[in-house]
Amino acid sequence: MTNQWQALKRFAPALLGLLLFGLSLWAINQELHRYGWQNVLTSLQSIPRKHLLGAGVLMVINYIFLTAYDTLAITYVGESLPYLKIGFVGFVSYAISNSVGLALLSSSAIRYRFYSQWGLSNRTIASIIAFCNLSFWLGLLTVGGITFLIDPLQVPSFLRLPFASAHPLGFIFLTLTLAYLWLSLLSRQSLQIGKWRLPHVPLYLSLWQIIITAIDWGLAAAILYILLPSHSSLSYPGFFGIYLLAQIVGLISNVPGGLGIFETVILLSLTPLFSSVQLLGALLAYRVIYFWIPLLLATLSLGFYEGFRQVQAKLHS
Repeated sequence: MTNQWQALKRFAPALLGLLLFGLSLWAINQELHRYGWQNVLTSLQSIPRKHLLGAGVLMVINYIFLTAYDTLAITYVGESLPYLKIGFVGFVSYAISNSVGLALLSSSAIRYRFYSQWGLSNRTIASIIAFCNLSFWLGLLTVGGITFLIDPLQVPSFLRLPFASAHPLGFIFLTLTLAYLWLSLLSRQSLQIGKWRLPHVPLYLSLWQIIITAIDWGLAAAILYILLPSHSSLSYPGFFGIYLLAQIVGLISNVPGGLGIFETVILLSLTPLFSSVQLLGALLAYRVIYFWIPLLLATLSLGFYEGFRQVQAKLHS
């Protein structure tokens, strides 16, 4: 019985992800059959160019800001590297992991690849990776907790959660955040939770982690918000909670980039205000701008970097 329970715990996240992915694809397929790809493309073309440009500018600012995770991590481990190197690793790791999923694996491999070349030890790199991942989740739990407590939005029924609003999620998120911060104050040792070891971070760095993540999520949500058709009853703060919930569900599913799942939560939450075809057009533009363009740029950057290194190696041989 114990072995069966261990096997269930191991495969449950993957099964949940597959289930949500299947339900999401079904929901989107139903919407596309109802309205047709041509109507979706027409909706995409109807987005004002200034809004597309604004979303592109916000994307650039957001990805520049993402490099702050690695910059703060380098400070935490007491190392010193030029910002161009830190920024390059930060951009490439997030641009790729955001799109291909398995963020812990993909971003960790990229960080090991570059930081080891620049003289950092494996132990130091592991601390950087742990710090970056902790920053992301600590900030997300804090921002999500505050947002869901202030605005307990309705949870889409297809998620099959045991509660109808996000209010309990807000309470749980903030409780976890405050518990971590309190334990960090009481002890200077890293925290062991099951197989996970959370590094001890000084309080001032923890607060910076939360601030950076809050700005990161605020910029990312603004990219999609600016692509939506104007609507007087949908304010940015009201939209932000919906965006966070959609992203959290996408992250839990382990589907690369939350593909399908993120879009389904947005569709089900905003269809009372917008038509599905309008939302699908905006979501397609958002995925291209926030995920695919950075992924292409990161892939090209990696290619140029590796090519440059090979040329240098040949010149020195």
